[in-house]
Amino acid sequence: MLDELNLRIVGDDPFAYEDNFSGTRAAKSKGAYVHLRIHKRKGKKCLTTVEGLNPEELNLENILKEFKKGLCCNGNVVQDKELGKVIQLQGDQRKNVLDSLVKAGVSDKEDIKIHGY
Repeated sequence: MLDELNLRIVGDDPFAYEDNFSGTRAAKSKGAYVHLRIHKRKGKKCLTTVEGLNPEELNLENILKEFKKGLCCNGNVVQDKELGKVIQLQGDQRKNVLDSLVKAGVSDKEDIKIHGY
């Protein structure tokens, strides 16, 4: 799942962006909360949403691509009127997403809130 080896082979960190002015890489600013929510669909099906990632600082499409590879699920980025861009993943992926975001250094564990049953 988001191995450092895999990121070195690809050569692009999906959780950071290249600053056009200084050439340095920057991660998500600390202090803002990232919300992981689960939504029940029909039957046993459920949907995990990741809210609070800053789309100006992070490339959400690359993050989604890495989630889909590492978690073996499907997903997409949805534009919400109130929340902005939200990542949706199939299944209950809250724990896996938490581990991935902390391991990649996008956010601290204290800044991630898990909602749901």
